[in-house]
Amino acid sequence: MRHARRRMVRRATRWAAVGGLLLGGAMVTQAAMASEPARTSAVPFGASAADPGGALVATLGASRTAGNWVDSEGRPVVAVTDERAAAEVRRAGAVAKVVSHSMNEFEQAAKALRAAPRVPGTAWVMDYRANRVVVRGDSTVSAADWSRMTRVAEGLGGFVRAERAGGTFTTRLNGAQPILSTGGRCSAGFNVTDGKADFILTAGHCGPKGSVWFANSQGTQQLGTTVQQDFPGSDFSLVRYASGKAGAGAEVVAIGGGNGVRITGVADPTVGQRVFRSGSTSGLHDGQVTGLNATVNYPEGTVTGLIETNVCAEPGDSGGPMFSEGVALGVTSGGSGDCAAGGTTFFQPVTAAMAALKVRMIVAAGAAGQSAAPSAEPSATATHSAIASGAASPGSSAPSTGAAGGPSPLARLTDPRNVGPGLLVIGGSLIALVATRYFRSEQDRKAYQRHYSATWG
Repeated sequence: MRHARRRMVRRATRWAAVGGLLLGGAMVTQAAMASEPARTSAVPFGASAADPGGALVATLGASRTAGNWVDSEGRPVVAVTDERAAAEVRRAGAVAKVVSHSMNEFEQAAKALRAAPRVPGTAWVMDYRANRVVVRGDSTVSAADWSRMTRVAEGLGGFVRAERAGGTFTTRLNGAQPILSTGGRCSAGFNVTDGKADFILTAGHCGPKGSVWFANSQGTQQLGTTVQQDFPGSDFSLVRYASGKAGAGAEVVAIGGGNGVRITGVADPTVGQRVFRSGSTSGLHDGQVTGLNATVNYPEGTVTGLIETNVCAEPGDSGGPMFSEGVALGVTSGGSGDCAAGGTTFFQPVTAAMAALKVRMIVAAGAAGQSAAPSAEPSATATHSAIASGAASPGSSAPSTGAAGGPSPLARLTDPRNVGPGLLVIGGSLIALVATRYFRSEQDRKAYQRHYSATWG
């Protein structure tokens, strides 16, 4: 009976040790897989953030609506021109605001302004929240030119307002990461792909087709060449990587200090939405979208369809990314002011640029389709770390640079930080197996000695 119990104990110990070996092996494999760098995928320009207000505007039409925005409590608001449309908006769970002028009237006013003689240093934008079109003239516009623009605005109706703006409206040639050419310095925007090669999506005014870009001022680290450009009219361009591939970390945009934000999708912004902009000159800053479908008469030419914000920018920030909650929204075009006094900055929507260029955004693997509802209320301070407090954040943090290809599978398997617990389990199981075998051998040897002694007396 005693020998039977011993055999059962030894058998249970061996099975436990074998189980430990299997468990430890699984732990090592899982740890190595978990430490592998995140892979990327691509999403088309049509992937957008949740925007119930925009969907209602599209359903009701331009004659019954005048835009949508997010209020200070984060609720979607839709401007409508009649009570029946207001009732439909409320039934859908959004806030309705009855206004006097429709989107059709806004678009007619914008068409008339475009038809007027062009005046560099002027801009106009549709202010959905105030239900008006705002025409602005910077400090370079002469008194005579401003008088003519004011008369044009007044002739379009009371909903078109003319006002002077501080500073000058200029492109921001000269962030996230800096890219340099003989024409000046810009910022890399987002990484995109056509399925065959990878590209940098940046501002069109940064350089014409054929411009060669470098990562350093010495001109020894070639990044790529501009292969497509649209400026003026729009403001975007495509820089093809010299190697054909963006490399590790292609889904991350830099925000300074070695930090980055992982891009997970693409969308059109909403008025009132809190957004973040990164540039190589001024770093990371935030603010709100204040208008859409803006037109700016830069000295180099007129650009339409822009996003207006109260986020600051400075020379060299051109082409840098604008995003919110990890969703790509635009690339920096130009504006007025600076990050000491504040100002207005305009952005080229990435959705329009990607559609024209027939490319897709490179995003974190598994993130396609992920989005977040627009949030309002920018923070009290203009500069943020990778994850900011408040109603919205730039997105999930990540290193802004990565080693090409990442560590090898062997390196991950031998890294004690990744596989230490699994190796401990395996080591303990091996010790248990060896100890069980040793004790059994000792017991067998002693049993043989007793048997030999009894037999030979």
